Formats: sequence, C-alpha cells, structure tokens
Amino acid sequence: MLTIAKEHIQGINPEADVFMFGQEINDQTYAIAKSDFLVTGEAGSEVKLGSSFSQDQFRGERFDFMLSNPPFGVSWKKEKSFIDEEARNPHGRFIAGTPRTSDGALLFLQHMISKRESRGSRIAIIFNGSPLFTGDAGGGESNIRRWIIENDWLEAIVAMPTELFYNTGIATYIWIVTNRKPDHRRGKVQLINAVDFCEKMRKSLGNKRNYITDAHIQQITDLYTAFEPGEKVRIFDNEDFGYVKVRVERPERDENGNIVRKRDGSPKPHTSLRDYERVPLKVDVDEYFEREVRPHVPDAWMDRDADKVGYEINFTRYFYQYERLRSVDEITRDILALDAETEGLLKQVMEV
Repeated sequence: MLTIAKEHIQGINPEADVFMFGQEINDQTYAIAKSDFLVTGEAGSEVKLGSSFSQDQFRGERFDFMLSNPPFGVSWKKEKSFIDEEARNPHGRFIAGTPRTSDGALLFLQHMISKRESRGSRIAIIFNGSPLFTGDAGGGESNIRRWIIENDWLEAIVAMPTELFYNTGIATYIWIVTNRKPDHRRGKVQLINAVDFCEKMRKSLGNKRNYITDAHIQQITDLYTAFEPGEKVRIFDNEDFGYVKVRVERPERDENGNIVRKRDGSPKPHTSLRDYERVPLKVDVDEYFEREVRPHVPDAWMDRDADKVGYEINFTRYFYQYERLRSVDEITRDILALDAETEGLLKQVMEV
C-alpha cells in the first residue's frame, strides 16, 4: 500500500519528496514490507513491528497522509487494560471512547486522527459496514462518530463493490477524514455509492470475484471532486446524521386504574411501559412528541434528563430506490402457470 501510494503521488508530482512510515503486527507481512523498503532503497522511510494500539512505534510523530486497511472485526480484548487507561487520559489517542471489544475498527481511526499535522492531514481507511451504525446513543461507537462528525472531520464515505478481497466478500466502505476541509465542504459529508463500479473476474481468487478498473477509479474520483448531488452522490449536513434518544414514560396505575404518584405528587413511571423515541437533531423534540407520540398515548411524558445524543450513517437508506411491487394479476398468472406445469409433471410420473 505504501509503495504504490508513493508511485501514485510521484506520478502526479515527480518532484515530491515522499517518506513512508508504517506499522504492522503480523511478522510475515512486516518482513515483506521491510524487505520492500530495503530493496528499493527507501532512505528515510521506516516500517516497524508491533500492535498499533498498545505498541505505538510512532508516538509523537505527525503525518500528512495516512491510509489503512485494518482487519475487520478484530478483537482488542487482550489489550483492553492498556486501551482503557489511555482512553481515560485527556491527552490519549482514544479520548472519544471505545467500541465493543469484538471490533476495534474505530480505534484504528482514532489512532490515525491522533497523528494528524496541525496544518492539515488526510486519512483514508477501509471499513466494513459496522462502524457506520453499530452502537446506541451514548455508547462507544456512537460517541466516536459524534466526535468525528461534530468536529467536521468526516469528508466523504465511498461504498465499494462486494467481493473485492481475497478473504471476504462483505461490503466495504472507504472513509475519508481530514482536518483541512475546503470552504465548500465545511459542515457537509459526501456519500458516494460506487457498489456497481466493478467488473467480474474471469476466475475467482478465494472470495475475490470483482475488480475495479482504472476507468472505475476515475469515475469515483470525478464524483468525489465534483461534489455535486446526483444518482450516485448524496450530500448531507453534519447534523443530518445525529438524533436525540428521548425516554418516554407512562404512569403506573393501581387496580382501579388510578395513577400511582410519588411523594412529590408526580406520577410514578411504569418501567415496563417505558419506551424511547429517536428524534432527528434538526427536529424540535417537543413538537415531535406532540405530533408523533401524544395522540397515541395521551398519558405519556418525556424524561428529558435522560436524553442522549447519537450519530449513525444509514448508507443503504440514503440510496434506497423504490421498486414497484408485482400486481396480484401477475402473481396469479405465475401461480396458475406453475400449477399447470406441476400437473403435467405428475401425469408423467403416474404414467411411468
């Protein structure tokens, strides 16, 4: 990834000085990368061995461009005590929070964010779908998304075709994160749906059945740089991904149907009837409650002290296209045709 990135940069600007730095936990992959650096005479470049979480080999370093393809669904249980301690450090890498221990994807992104240059850096990282939406409001993943989006660092997400990798066929997404957004992108996030931008391979290689051509890469790049909404592009305000999770209470009642009250006279909430509403940040919560909740449960009220703000990116919903359902007549015709075909087959079997 590093050497190809360098070739690409120098293809644009042959005069650019490019120094590469990388860290790899797998011994074999590290040895290959190290050998590549040595063979190509990469003076000033370094690749180091160790876990990026608990053995940061570039502590205090800053970089202009960063890219990563971290393992999907990697557990960080063995490093939990170290990571939790750093998350409590106001100057640590994981101050936004920690995700569930079964998936450290958003820890990798926080690690990279901690290494940005103050003058501006750009990050590209490949994720599966999990970091887009897992985690409830107030939870680790949601808080990390909130931290990134509210700081206006998330620039774009590109949905890639499935079956691009040798060891998995799942859907993947490229997140582009930066602290140097141009003026026309500030406060905005661009989503690009590139799931159809691929060709089928003549012969599969493991789970890899698709590949992206140079023409597809150019298409994606053109959509990204144009920054215009269209069939394959949606542009949202940062706040469009946020919501308030509001607790809705209903009163406990005695055997006569009377509301049970606490000592201060307020109704005692019935915990088994407790519910939650997710109200978009751009919507007034009180108006939403009166419009969507009160008509159905007139005795309900909101406990606003329990409000939690959450963020999620429901990529599929933003690009959903309605497909007309088949008519009853069409379905009936198909059923009758199958019926006739089945009857003919039964007659052939009986004759035999």
